[in-house]
Amino acid sequence: MSRPGFLAVLVRSEPVRVFQIMLGALLFPVAFIIGLVSPAPIGIVVAGAGAALIFRNSRWARRRYIVYSRRHPRVRRAVDIGLMRGRKRRKRALMAGKVMADSLTKRATDPTSPPMPQA
Repeated sequence: MSRPGFLAVLVRSEPVRVFQIMLGALLFPVAFIIGLVSPAPIGIVVAGAGAALIFRNSRWARRRYIVYSRRHPRVRRAVDIGLMRGRKRRKRALMAGKVMADSLTKRATDPTSPPMPQA
């Protein structure tokens, strides 16, 4: 096992960790100001970067987010979709389409379902 490098030790040190939390908290008002000034949704990206810095360095914030996301599953789903990479998002959409197609064919051949009108 190799020893962590100087940079890895520096980034995980307490003063740098506190600085990153403060920087993340500072990015939220900056994101609000950018959101007011810019017509593009750049403020959302800046706020996401601030949240990432805070969640990476604060156990308390992570716990609070987990409790919040369990109470509000729609928010958690939206955040999970936003954090998903492109390939995984396409795979999930493909699987949802396949499941939907399977359910449509199952409903059509189910003997307990009402007959479908013929065109």
